[in-house]
Amino acid sequence: MKTAPSISEISIFRRDILLGAIVACSAVPAWSQFRVEVSGVGLTQLPIAVLSFRGEAQSPVKISAVILADLERSGRFKSVDATGQALDDASRPDFALWRQRSSESIVTGSVARMPDGRFAVKFRLWDVVRGQDLGGQSFVVAQGDLRLVAHKIADYIHEKLTGEKGVFSTRIAYITKTARQHTLWVADADGENAQTALASPEPIISPAWSPGGEQLAYVSFEARKPVVYVHDVGTGRRRLLANFRGSNSAPAWAPDGKTLALTLSRDGGSQIYLIDAGGGEPRRLTQTQGIDTEPVFAPDGRSIFFVSDRGGAPQIYRMPTSGGTAERVTFSGVYNISPAISPDGRWLAYVSRVSGAFKLQVMELATSVVAGITETSADESPSFAPNSRLIVYATQIQGREALMTTTLDGKIKARLAGQDGDIREPSWGPFQK
Repeated sequence: MKTAPSISEISIFRRDILLGAIVACSAVPAWSQFRVEVSGVGLTQLPIAVLSFRGEAQSPVKISAVILADLERSGRFKSVDATGQALDDASRPDFALWRQRSSESIVTGSVARMPDGRFAVKFRLWDVVRGQDLGGQSFVVAQGDLRLVAHKIADYIHEKLTGEKGVFSTRIAYITKTARQHTLWVADADGENAQTALASPEPIISPAWSPGGEQLAYVSFEARKPVVYVHDVGTGRRRLLANFRGSNSAPAWAPDGKTLALTLSRDGGSQIYLIDAGGGEPRRLTQTQGIDTEPVFAPDGRSIFFVSDRGGAPQIYRMPTSGGTAERVTFSGVYNISPAISPDGRWLAYVSRVSGAFKLQVMELATSVVAGITETSADESPSFAPNSRLIVYATQIQGREALMTTTLDGKIKARLAGQDGDIREPSWGPFQK
């Protein structure tokens, strides 16, 4: 009879460092533009028409298309066909017409190039049912910020119509690998506008955003061993955080940004430690003969979720941040890894081995009810959006690695797929201040 997989097998699947080993696989470049493919139908979606902005034909970014893609990907909206319709922010729509088309809201706007080369962007949101003006905004930005403006408009619309903050102007980090280079990227939440944070001939893994979004912690093999760095996203400067004997891996920030949890093998097997964000001597939290790894903090900072094989196979546990007795969290299945906690503290996302496939699961922590939400079989590295409404994860589709976002019920998924390559290990950043 086949025995349960060991944690060493997890590292083979995830190309991670649970035992200080990494398995490389070949890929082709992934820095070409992303394409977004939204699939599925949610149970409750608000019908909205996003009209072409006046002057958009002369704009290098089709702002209305970016807005609509953002809203659809959220799972909260469905598009009403607005083909051939264009109104600027000062024009009052024909509400009767849009009621006939079953639209509940309309977005109108304009974009114009200014003499100094910048762009003036204006928009307005309308309530079709009540015939009311729901407000708008105006921006003057450089060409390179047009996509960001579109995301901010989508955020405004999302919050105005749902009462919840949108996440479209946040950022994600992810890793690509080619035959000769590993690259850490920072991109818009839709995967576009990717900027290189670090490129190296050696592996880079486990990116993790700081709570304020200014820094990324990650593991680099530049020294021919796993070492943890903290990278300032704005300046590109970085500093060494952990280079102790053995492997240094799986960094995770505390909610206050003052501490990180790490997996270190300095004293033998892989165990979990806390270290000050400025560096220094780490404090050991776990004391087991097994492997303890992949720590993540609960949003209140009082507990840490992590993976351990102390029971014979990898499961997810929870312990106080001060250390002490750990309690097992996952009981469905014999192989559960890669925990991620939603910012509101309600949900645990993780990867479970199900009949030989690796599938994304979501648990409601209050009830311990678990639901599988994907049809793919090689899911990994889930990460929650800062509003707790979406999850980004890596998977394989038609033999190629890709990033996906999904709603928590799995009904709306969007593929963020590089046209020419494979991508992995996404990490969704916090709200921007």
